[in-house]
Amino acid sequence: MAAKSNSLFNGAIARRAVLESFKKLDPRIQVRNPVMFVVYIGSMLTSALFIQALLGHGEAAPGFILGVSLWLWFTVLFANFAEAMAEGRGKAQADTLRRARRDTPAKKLTEARRDAPVQTVSATTLRKEDIILAEAGDLIPADGEVIEGVASVDESAITGESAPVIRESGGDRSSVTGGTRVLSDWLIIRVACNPGETFLDRMIAMVEGAKRQKTPNEIALNILLAKLTIIFLLATATLLPFSIYAVNAAGHGAPVTLTVLVALLICLIPTTIGGLLSAIGIAGMDRMIQKNVIATSGRAVEAAGNVDVLLLDKTGTITLGNRQAVSFIPAKGVTVEQLADAAQLSSLADETPEGRSIVVLAKERYKLRGRELGSLHAEFIPFTAQTRMSGVDFDGRKIRKGAAQAIEAYVTELGGEMGASVKTAVDEISRRGGTPLAVADGPKVLGVIELKDIVKGGIKERFAQLRRMGIKTVMITGDNPLTAAAIAAEAGVDDFLAQATPETKLKLIREYQQGGRLVAMTGDGTNDAPALAQADVAVAMNSGTQAAKEAGNMVDLDSNPTKLIEVIESGKQLLMTRGSLTTFSIANDVSKYFAIIPAIFVGIYPAMGRLNIMHLATPGSAIMSAVIFNALIIIVLIPLALRGVKYRPMPAGKLLLQNILLYGVGGLIVPFIGIKLINMALVALHLA
Repeated sequence: MAAKSNSLFNGAIARRAVLESFKKLDPRIQVRNPVMFVVYIGSMLTSALFIQALLGHGEAAPGFILGVSLWLWFTVLFANFAEAMAEGRGKAQADTLRRARRDTPAKKLTEARRDAPVQTVSATTLRKEDIILAEAGDLIPADGEVIEGVASVDESAITGESAPVIRESGGDRSSVTGGTRVLSDWLIIRVACNPGETFLDRMIAMVEGAKRQKTPNEIALNILLAKLTIIFLLATATLLPFSIYAVNAAGHGAPVTLTVLVALLICLIPTTIGGLLSAIGIAGMDRMIQKNVIATSGRAVEAAGNVDVLLLDKTGTITLGNRQAVSFIPAKGVTVEQLADAAQLSSLADETPEGRSIVVLAKERYKLRGRELGSLHAEFIPFTAQTRMSGVDFDGRKIRKGAAQAIEAYVTELGGEMGASVKTAVDEISRRGGTPLAVADGPKVLGVIELKDIVKGGIKERFAQLRRMGIKTVMITGDNPLTAAAIAAEAGVDDFLAQATPETKLKLIREYQQGGRLVAMTGDGTNDAPALAQADVAVAMNSGTQAAKEAGNMVDLDSNPTKLIEVIESGKQLLMTRGSLTTFSIANDVSKYFAIIPAIFVGIYPAMGRLNIMHLATPGSAIMSAVIFNALIIIVLIPLALRGVKYRPMPAGKLLLQNILLYGVGGLIVPFIGIKLINMALVALHLA
C-alpha cells in the first residue's frame, strides 16, 4: 500500500499531530488516561497559582510558578503529540484506503446467469446475497464470492502489488474485494456483506488509531499505573501537613508550597509510560499494516507476541508449492541421456510446472535443447485422470510418462515388463518422500523421473530462529506420513501432521490449547475456517475464501503464508516495547527523588543537602530541572515508541536480562545525567 512509504516523522503527519495535540486538551479525552489526567489537573492548578501570584498573593515567585506550569503543559502536549503521531500514521493509511473506495455503479442481476436482465444501481444500495456482474474494465463494487466465471483482477489498490491475480468460482480463489478492478473476462459475484461492512470499511476502521480498542494487557497496565499514581498522590499529599509540623518544630524554614508538591507528584508518577502507552499500542498495529497485514484488533497483535506453537501448511509455505524434477534414474541397460531425451519429448506439450521442470532439467543437465512441436509432426497424448499418464507419438515411437503403476500396466499390456531396477528406484524415491514418474518407449521402460517438493531457501534457518524464540513449528500436509516425514526433516520443523483434514487440524489446535499453549495458524480455504476460528492467532490470506477471512483475526493482503513468522515477531516487538519503556519509566523516577526531595526539605533539615548528589545549583533550579527532564524524555522516546524496540531471537530469560540492564539500569543513569545538564543550562542562562 502507498502508506507504507511514510517516514517516521512525515512532515504532513507531524503538522497534523501538532494541531491534534491541542485538540486533545479536551477534558473528555484527557480523562481516559489516568496518569496524564493528573498532569492535566496539575497544569491547571499551577496556572491558577501563577495568576494568583501575579495579583500579589502568590505562594512563590511568579516566574518560578510560570516555569513549572509551562513545562507541565508541555508534558501533557508531548504525550498528546506522541498519540497523535501514531494515530496520524494510521489515518494517512486510512486516507489511502479511502481513495480505493468509491461509489461505483454496480450491474445487478436478477438471476445468477450472465444473460439475465441487468439493472445498473449504486454500490451503496447493494445488500448481502445480491447477485452482480463484473466485466473487463469494471470496478468490483462490493466484497463477495465468485459463483461463476474466471477473470484476471487487479488488486493493487488494496495490496499494493501490481501483478494481477486470477479469481474464479469454487476453490480457494473465489473471494473478491470491493474497489478492485476486473482486467479480463467476467465474473458473477454474490455480495457477501451490507454497505459499511465491506472488507475495505473494516480495514479503514482498523488502521485508524483513534478507534483502536485497548488490549487486556494494556488495560491491566493502565490499572497498575493508576494505582501507582494514587499511591504517589496520597504520599505527596501528606508532605504538606508534615512540612508545616516540621517548620513549627524546628522554628525555621518554610512549608512546602502547592507548586512544589504538584511538581513532585508529576515527577514521581509514571508519566513517561503514561504518555507513551497509547502511542505504543497504535504504533504496534501500524507496523503490522506496514507489513500489509490487517489485524482485527490489538488483542490479536498482542496474542501474536505470546504464541508458542506455529502451524504451517507445507505447500506454498514450507515448499515452493509445485513439485520439481530433480533427477533421472535410468533402467538397467539404458543411458541417462536416453531417459532424459524421452522424458523431455513427453513433456514438451505439458504446461504444468512439473512438466516444464522436466524439460528444463534435461536441457540444463544434459544439454538437450527443447524441440519445436511443429517440426516433430507428433501427436501429443494429454494427461487424464483415468490413464494417469501423458506422452507423445511420432516416427513410430510411443513415449509415455506417468505414475509407476499406470506405466507398468501400459507396458505389460504391450508385452513388456517394469524391471527390478526400475521398481527399486520407484520404492527408494517414495521412501524419500518424492514422487516417481516412470517413462516408457513402447513396451520398454526407460527409467524413472524423481519429482519432489522443493523446500524454500532459507526456511530451515527461519525455523531455527523460531526455535530460539521458544516457538514450536508444526507442518500440516495432506501427504502420507512417509512423504511428510521426509519434508519435515529437510525443512527442520519440530513436528508434522500428515493426511490432515479440517477435523484433525481442529483437534490438534485444541490439544495444544488444553496444554496451555497459544497457537498461531495461517490458511486460505473454507476447509481452514474451523481451525482458523479456533487458533489464538489466525492469519487468513486475502486471496482466500470469504469464510477463511471471516474466521481469522488477521488478513494478509499479500497472501504470503510465511508472513505469519513476521506477524509473531511484530507481536513480540510490541510487548517488548511496552515492557521496556515501562521499566525505563519506573526506573527514572529514582533520580527525581534525589533532585526534588532535598530541594523541598533542605531549608528545614540542612542535613538533607547531602542527598543532593547531583550538586544542583539551588532548590528552585533542582525542581525546575526535574520537571523539564520529565517533559523532554517523552518527546525523546517518541521515535522508539513508534519504531518499536528491536527484537532479536533469543531465550526469554536472556532477553529479559538484556532489557533490564538496558532500560532498567539505563533508566536509573540517564535521568541523573539529563537533570544535571538541564540544571547547568539553567545556571548558564541565569534562570536559576
